[in-house]
Amino acid sequence: MDVRCSGCQSVTRAWVVPMNRRHIRAPRIYGWGQLVVAFTLCWQLAFGLMVSHSGVRPTGTLTGGAILLAGVIVMMVGRLGGGKQKGGSTP
Repeated sequence: MDVRCSGCQSVTRAWVVPMNRRHIRAPRIYGWGQLVVAFTLCWQLAFGLMVSHSGVRPTGTLTGGAILLAGVIVMMVGRLGGGKQKGGSTP
């Protein structure tokens, strides 16, 4: 069994978790958004818990918030984007 994160599966194979398939129109773009969000959560954890310098912590978490917003926007584009749909309008 090949276990990978859903973002990697979406980017490499255009595979989306079955409960989201109906809503995602551009799975590769959606996968990039998932990867950006995952990276941002790690970024904020690093700056929130591990960095002790008081001047760097707010800047790092604020930057992480901006990157998180960008990742969510990319995921929304993947949901609403003009990807090719198979078949008609109903699955």
